Amino acid sequence: MDARENSAGEALEGLIDALHARGRLRVWSLIVTMFGDAVVPRGGRVALSVLQELMARLRIETGAVRTAMSRLAADCWLERERDGRNSYYRLAEEGRHAFDFATRRIYAAGPPGWDGTWLVALAPAGAGNGARVGREQAMAELGFAPAGAGSFVRPFANIPELVDDVPAGLLVVRGAALREPPDLAALWDLDELAAAYRALGDELAPLAAALARGAGFSPLDAMAARVLVDHSWRRIVLRDPGLPAALLPADWPGEAARARVKAVYAALAGPSEAWLDASGLPAQVDAKRFKARFGGI
Repeated sequence: MDARENSAGEALEGLIDALHARGRLRVWSLIVTMFGDAVVPRGGRVALSVLQELMARLRIETGAVRTAMSRLAADCWLERERDGRNSYYRLAEEGRHAFDFATRRIYAAGPPGWDGTWLVALAPAGAGNGARVGREQAMAELGFAPAGAGSFVRPFANIPELVDDVPAGLLVVRGAALREPPDLAALWDLDELAAAYRALGDELAPLAAALARGAGFSPLDAMAARVLVDHSWRRIVLRDPGLPAALLPADWPGEAARARVKAVYAALAGPSEAWLDASGLPAQVDAKRFKARFGGI
């Protein structure tokens, strides 16, 4: 093993260590990442044995994988199929809407464009506390900030889900502001998000350096590294309200993190796709769409 291969292995092992050091590992979440990243672009169906091989490289036991798959099937995210003695899982139609929405956010080239207009959502008075808590969580996931009792606001973006997924019963209005305070971004808690982006950049630094030196990864190791990078990015970006550049701080670390993720992902794409080919997955349904991830890889 030469120095470059050694640095590649050390970088991957460091990422795996970080995965297990975060506390209780949610295996089902990691599998969701793998489905959205690699399985859905190839038709949405994969053998359980393929998932187990990849998860084993990430030091995740077979029993934990089976438990996670059972949970995802019970929650209607995945459907199980049998072909002889082999088990396969495919993305359920009930989960496709959420996968598509998340995919657009995860692999976006940058902050969304903005025409300067706003979405304002207003809840009727008198809703119970349980409904209020669920409503606030749903609105936060759509990037809305609370702006008072029962009211929420976010910059308009041309994404249908921003209106379609607003909880029923809310009035949603789009319009231009007559006056905007200079610190509008303070409506969202961006400090924790910024720290997470900086930490991700630091976490990926050894892997980025190894790849820049020409470190080689086996196809399986490339796929393992790709899933870990995508999972770490996904965990942050899906908490990001998706504000346009005009509302973000000038030194916003999210774009530096995106650039590092893009560079690493692009370097891993070739060998990791070779592993998927060798594992028997169908060819990509839309290769151009895959190549367009992060604005082009």
